[in-house]
Amino acid sequence: MQTETAVRAAAGHDAPPRRRRVRSVEVLAVLLIVAVLARGLLADAMDSPVLQSWTTVFISIVIQAMPFVALGTLLSAAIAVFVPPGFFTKALPKNPVLAVPAAGLAGGILPGCECASVPVAGALVRRGVTPGAALAFLLSAPAINPVVMISTYVAFPGQPSMVAARFGASLAAAVVMGWLWLRLGRDDWLRQPAHHDHAGKGKLMAFVSAARHDMTQAGGYLAIGAFAAATLNVTVPPTWLRAVAENPVLSVLALAALAVVLSICSEADAFVAASLTQFSLTSRLVFLVVGPMVDLKLFAMQVGAFGRRFALRFAPTTFAVAVLVSVGTGALLW
Repeated sequence: MQTETAVRAAAGHDAPPRRRRVRSVEVLAVLLIVAVLARGLLADAMDSPVLQSWTTVFISIVIQAMPFVALGTLLSAAIAVFVPPGFFTKALPKNPVLAVPAAGLAGGILPGCECASVPVAGALVRRGVTPGAALAFLLSAPAINPVVMISTYVAFPGQPSMVAARFGASLAAAVVMGWLWLRLGRDDWLRQPAHHDHAGKGKLMAFVSAARHDMTQAGGYLAIGAFAAATLNVTVPPTWLRAVAENPVLSVLALAALAVVLSICSEADAFVAASLTQFSLTSRLVFLVVGPMVDLKLFAMQVGAFGRRFALRFAPTTFAVAVLVSVGTGALLW
C-alpha cells in the first residue's frame, strides 16, 4: 500500500493542482471582445475632448517608447544568449566603488531611452554585474547618450551650457544612486530579474525566445505606465504651471513632478523643456534630469523587472537625488 502511494505521489497524482496563470494574450482577447461589443458606446465617448486628449497622450507615449523597448529587449536577449557570463565582470573594475562610475559612463553608449535601459540593466544583473553598477547604467543610459545630447543642443540653440549641465547632472545623479545602493541597498530589496531558460535551443532560437519573453514583459508594463501618465496628464490644469513659474522652489518641484507625470521619451523631452520659457533654466534642467530617471512608465517597468519592494525605494530616492543634483548644477552655472 505504501509502495502504491509512493508511486502515485511520484507520478504527481496526489500533488495539488497547479493554478493556471492568465496569459497576456488571453487578456488582450477579452479586451478586444469587450471593445467590439461596446463599440457604440466607445464611439460616442470618443467625441469627448478629454478622452481624445487622453488617447493622444497614451498613443504618443507608446509610439515614442516602443522602438526603444524593442531595442532594449534585443540588446537584453543578445547579452543573455551571445555574451559569455563572465564578460561584464571582467570588463568593469573589480572594485564596486569604481565599477559604478565606469558603468555610468558606459551608459552613454546606448542610443535609447529609459524603456531600453531597464531590460539591459536586468541582463547585466543576471550576468553578475554588481547591482550598484547596473543601476548606474540604468539611470545614465537614457540621459547622456549621444542622441539625447544632440537633441538637447538642437532644442536649446545658443545655450551649450544646457547640454553640459544635463550631461554632468545626469551622470552625477546616476553615480550617486549607484554608490548609495552599494552603501544602503539590501539583497532582499532587489528581486533577481527573471531568467528565461534557453537550454536545448540553438543560439538563434534562444535569442528569438528571450527577446519575445522580455518584450512581452516590458511592453505590458509600458502600457500600464502610459495609461497612468495619460490619465494624470489630462487632469493637470495648465494654469498651474503659470501660477508657480515665478516661485523658485515651486517651479523646481512643479517641473520635477511634471517630468514624472508626462513620461516623455528622453529623445524628445528637450523640446518640451525648451517650450517652457516661463520657467528658469534651472527648473528646466530639473525637468530634463528627473524625466529619464523617474517617470510613471519607467516605475512600472522597474516593478516588472526588479520587484515592487525595489521600485518603491529606488524611485523616490532617485527623484530626490536628481532634483538636488540638478539644482546644485544650476546654481553653479547660472
